[in-house]
Order: sequence, then structure tokens, then C-alpha cells
Amino acid sequence: MARMHSRKKGKSGSTRPEVRKKQTWIKYNSKEIEALVEKLGKSEMTASKIGIELRDSYGIPDVKAITKKKITQILKEKKLGTKLPEDLINLIKKHISLTNHRENNKQDMSAKRGFQLTESKINRLVKYYKKTNKLPKDWKFDRSKSKLLVE
Repeated sequence: MARMHSRKKGKSGSTRPEVRKKQTWIKYNSKEIEALVEKLGKSEMTASKIGIELRDSYGIPDVKAITKKKITQILKEKKLGTKLPEDLINLIKKHISLTNHRENNKQDMSAKRGFQLTESKINRLVKYYKKTNKLPKDWKFDRSKSKLLVE
């Protein structure tokens, strides 16, 4: 599948195994993994960073294969999840940094193009999240209040 704005294919990455099952060498059970996710969630880590930490430090390659739940589901059950989805937060952070860059460098036209593309990605994601009821129907992205959304 092509990239959103460039028509390039992108580099290939590693692929997960086709069969999702608990590996024999994993020494944690589902309760212990949920406790680890809760502990890492309380330390203000995002779901993707929790997954990387579990993979690298604890040797847990796939949380869903063991617990039958995603990391975001576990965080939501423990009431540790964020109000906004993580990908939307990351795009808003990028939007803020591009805004600051454009204030200092008014002649940077490639930054202007990146700013426009980022804003269109945000609007597209917001439209999708409203359709799937992950955001309220009356939620609207506001440029001037974007810094408040992230904090």
C-alpha cells in the first residue's frame, strides 16, 4: 500500500508470526502481564511505549496473544487511558512543533507544506474517530487550543 501523500511504497519491516499463540519460553501469565501494563501505565507511558518496554525488558513479544486483550483495553479497564487516541496526540504534537518552527522561519515553504499535510491528516483522523464513536460528535480540532489538548 502506498504512503498517504507521496505515492511511495515505503521500506519493508519485520512481520509478526501468522499464528498468535503464547510462546513456550514466556514465563509470565496474563494476570502478571496486566499488572505490568498497569504499573507502566501509572508512570505516564503511552500504549506503544508500554509495548516496546514489555518486548525489550520483559521478553513479552505480544500482549494480546497471552491476555486476549490489547494494551489500550487493559489501560481503559484500569482507567489509565488518555482522552484522545495516541496517534491523534502524536499528530497534534507534530502540528505544534511545525507551528513553532513556522513562527521562527517564515520563508520555509517545505515546512508550510508539511504543516498543511499534518493538518489534513489530523482532520481525516478526527473524521474517522467521530464515525467510530471514539471522539464525541461535537469535538473539533482548534489550532489555537492545540497545545492545551496535548497537556
